[in-house]
Amino acid sequence: MSQVLARKWRPRTFSELVGQEHVVRALTNALRQQRLHHAYLFTGTRGVGKTTIARIIAKALNCETGVTDAPCGKCGACLEIDTGRFVDLIELDAASNTQVDNMRELLENALYAPTSGRYKVYIIDEVHMLSRNAFNAMLKTLEEPPQHVKFILATTEPQKIPVTVLSRCLQFNLKQIPQPQIRDQLQKILDAENIVSEPAALALLARAAQGSMRDSLSLLDQAIAHGGGRVEEAAVRAMLGAVDQTYLYSILRALAAHDGAGLIAEAERMASRSLSFEGALQDLGSLLHRLALLQRVPEAVAADDPDHEVLNELSGLFDAEELQLYYQIALQGRQDIGLAPDQYAGFTMTLLRMLAFAPESSGSPARPVSTPVMRQAQPANTAAAATAGAPPEPHESKKNSGNTQWAEIVEELGLTGMARMLAQHCELVSRDETCIELCLAKAHERLLEKAYQDKLKAALQRYFGGTPRVSISVGESNGNSPAEIANRDQQQRQARAIAEIEQDPFVRELVENFDARVVESTIKPIRREDES
Repeated sequence: MSQVLARKWRPRTFSELVGQEHVVRALTNALRQQRLHHAYLFTGTRGVGKTTIARIIAKALNCETGVTDAPCGKCGACLEIDTGRFVDLIELDAASNTQVDNMRELLENALYAPTSGRYKVYIIDEVHMLSRNAFNAMLKTLEEPPQHVKFILATTEPQKIPVTVLSRCLQFNLKQIPQPQIRDQLQKILDAENIVSEPAALALLARAAQGSMRDSLSLLDQAIAHGGGRVEEAAVRAMLGAVDQTYLYSILRALAAHDGAGLIAEAERMASRSLSFEGALQDLGSLLHRLALLQRVPEAVAADDPDHEVLNELSGLFDAEELQLYYQIALQGRQDIGLAPDQYAGFTMTLLRMLAFAPESSGSPARPVSTPVMRQAQPANTAAAATAGAPPEPHESKKNSGNTQWAEIVEELGLTGMARMLAQHCELVSRDETCIELCLAKAHERLLEKAYQDKLKAALQRYFGGTPRVSISVGESNGNSPAEIANRDQQQRQARAIAEIEQDPFVRELVENFDARVVESTIKPIRREDES
């Protein structure tokens, strides 16, 4: 009869443990140096290895080869511990043995020498569930423990354990296991089991496990059964009720284009397939997080990620502040969806909120908005940011024009992702028919990856025609890159919006008569719909 994967692949030595290197290092060093404590406390969420480590310690203490950090796994003691038959290993589930009588009986037996092993090892799981009197009974033994007894306590809620008990234990906090490590372990197991899988399916399972290796193996068992012996992305998505990422990609493209009709159309398509809108908001938050990572820490998203190309495209559609705002709105929408009339209403309202509060693009006129006080004011004239040269001429003459504004050229190149960011942070030094010279501020030197340079050079050559030589040097910034121009323009519009709100007669009346205060961080300039 085949075992479930969570039991079959349970680590039996410290070297097989995944994701708890900090705990393994401390324990192996202590065992090598024979610096043994009488009581250990392992804390952490479910399925991260608390009782597994406890059993490995029991083997390390009782292995017939001697106390060791690498138990043999072959002697009688090791084999009996692995199969749960070792008489000197006593495991107690505190959730079902909370009373003081249970603890007193256990502690009375602790006074007797081990029957066959070197140490008696008591593993008490979910120890926080013990009653107050049971803790008091345990405390006496922890204060004066017999030499042959080791206590290993495990809990998901250490804050519920009395301080007097905590102070007598050597405490280790087990962390949630990172998704890449869970995914790699699942791949290793499937390779050993000769089961075909798709990388995207394993990524979904790793994410759904939420840091728990045990949960990931249980999900993997379910996925194998659901997929008829194969682990494929489509089947795993169906099993988990996960939202097809293409819907979310379309939603973000519509959001970048300020296309409200497109947003609702995607929501309608999702509703027609009875997809979970709460799950969609969770996945949307995860997607926005990955886009923000890709923008600021590109190496954090693996180059071999199956979604890397589309993530790179989407990251180029938004500014960092937009991603931060949409991420917060997605989190809030997920929290509020239970209060909505229905999930569809909650989901679409979240999308419309993103659209309503979308930060203004750099070239659009603005009017100020403040919440909760809002009063439309006539905007001050919006001066264009100063750049050298005249407005762009028709495309046919762009090749020969030396006065084309670099910021407008960048917008027309059609670049995305990091190549677009490189272009936005470059300043145009000079241009003629044979050469285009750009300068990048030293602060953004990390953008000078060859792949990004090649994309920018190819785009410029397509734009101007021919094959002009494109050179990019690193130097001091003069403040004329498109990114810096847009930032100055944004700051100017923000200052104008704040000034107009503060000068609004209604707002001034509230401030003067009711001791109100304008919170400047809530004022955002947005586009005027009646202007082009």
